[in-house]
This record gives sequence, C-alpha cells and structure tokens, in this order.
Amino acid sequence: MINVTIENFEAEVIEASMHTPVLVDFWAPWCGPCKVIGPLLEKVEADYAGRFKLVKIDSDQEQQLAGAFGIKSIPTCVLLMNGQPVDGFMGALPEGQIKAFLDKHVPAAEEVEAAAEEAEALDALADGDLEGALEKLQHAVETNPENDDARFDLVKLLLELERDDDAKVAFAPVIAKSLAVRRLDSLNRWMKARDAQDMVTDPEARAAELQAQIATNKRDFDSRFALAQLLMAHNQFVPAMDELLEILMRDKTWNEELARKTYIAILDIIEPAKPKVAEGQVPPEDPTVATYRRRLSSVVLS
Repeated sequence: MINVTIENFEAEVIEASMHTPVLVDFWAPWCGPCKVIGPLLEKVEADYAGRFKLVKIDSDQEQQLAGAFGIKSIPTCVLLMNGQPVDGFMGALPEGQIKAFLDKHVPAAEEVEAAAEEAEALDALADGDLEGALEKLQHAVETNPENDDARFDLVKLLLELERDDDAKVAFAPVIAKSLAVRRLDSLNRWMKARDAQDMVTDPEARAAELQAQIATNKRDFDSRFALAQLLMAHNQFVPAMDELLEILMRDKTWNEELARKTYIAILDIIEPAKPKVAEGQVPPEDPTVATYRRRLSSVVLS
C-alpha cells in the first residue's frame, strides 16, 4: 500500500496502471468507515499477490486529486487500468464484495503466473538456455491454456528444435482457433510446409528442379510457391519471402492471396520476442522483419 500525493500520482497511479490494475482508496483520518475498509483492502491486496496495486489518497490533504475524480463521499475506491478509471465503489464493503468487484477486472492468478513463466522463458531464450525456456513455456501453457502468446512461443521453439510431433501435440488444442488468430495460423502454415516436404528425399535436387522450371517460365507460380514452401520448411525464411515477393509482383491475388498470407506467416515466425523496455518506449524492430514488411507494403500498395 502506497500513500499517493499530487507529486507521485503520475508515477504511482497512471504509469503503474499501464501494466497492473491500480485501486485508489480515497479516505480521510476522521472517517470511521475508512478505518474499517482500509485494513480489508490491505488484506485483499496481500491475498491477490500482485494482481492489483493498492494506493491511498487522503482526500483532505489532496483536494485537487479528489476533485479530479469527482469524489463526493468517502470511502470511495476507484480502479484504474491503462491510465483510465474503469470502475469504482463507495462505502465500506465487506471483503467478499471487494473481491467480487476486483474479480470482474483483474487478471486471474493463473494468468499472472503464466505471464511470469512466459517472461522468464523469453529471458532464458535470450541467454541461449533452450531447455530452460522450453520447460517454462510448457508450464505457462499448462497453467493458462488460453495464453496464445505462450503457446505460440512453445510451438515455435519445438519446431526450431526439430520436435515436430511434440509441436503438433502442443498445437492441437488451438487448431480450430487458428482460423481466427493470425499468429496461430502462421504456425499452422509453417507446420504444413514442413509436412509437405516429408517425402522429399533430396531437398537440394528438388530446389534445383523447381528453379529450372521457374527459369523457363517466370510466371510458373506453382513452382515458385513450391520452392518457397521448401525453403520455409528448412527455415530458409528470407529466400522463401523473396520467392513469394516474385509472385506478388506479378499477381497479388494469385490462388486466393496465398503468397501474401504465407509471406505474413513467415514475418510472424521470424519476428523475435519483444524485449522488455522502459515505460513509454517502443521496443526496437528486427531489421530483417522491418525490411521485408516495407517490401511487402511497397508491392501490395503499388
């Protein structure tokens, strides 16, 4: 619990609410009900273990803040998320009602735990600890099966480790969802590209065969796409995008925009996980991803 004044309001409330819900308790020393609800709020904050942040504002001492929130009586509690008030209540509610109010807005404990596991996994990846990252991502998905970001990272890592069967098992619960979630669809396209090459015994010979067909006919889009899939299956993503661009430059809508959709899938796959940055800063974009995004835009919009 933190006592907030006009001096630290921006940092402790507005900025903090960008990543964690902040519950502001407006109170005053003379207020009897405030003395009842205050300890309850502190107990609930401890019970919720970081799922929200509690701050207190003395409405007598900080009349400017109380006025800004339109406080008419105390105790009044206001919940902020992403810098904006989203809900509130007045009076000394019992503990059960306080928790019911919070549960409408704050993330579930499983979501918080899974998000922490995912962050640790990305740190492990950055340090080159692939097995450690894999273990943490698996636990994050088990803890919160709805965490699509963690599942994406898990399946991607399994594919990078050539553990395709394990990747398919991890992906199975979201196959239906992949039709509507782009990054999951991107993984599905990568797995299909890899499956399509299972019968290719000599990838180099097959690539040479396709290149010869393309040299004979620049508009042989079936061969170009087959070559792009072969390259994609073997993690040669930049040459694969180059072939897809060749299709897009000649026919943007070929085969129900298959080239564009596959190109976007590759961008999703090769984009590194975003590192943590200071509040208000934008994480740097991978130079290869940035370059090929611009090339796609240039072709599609031309």
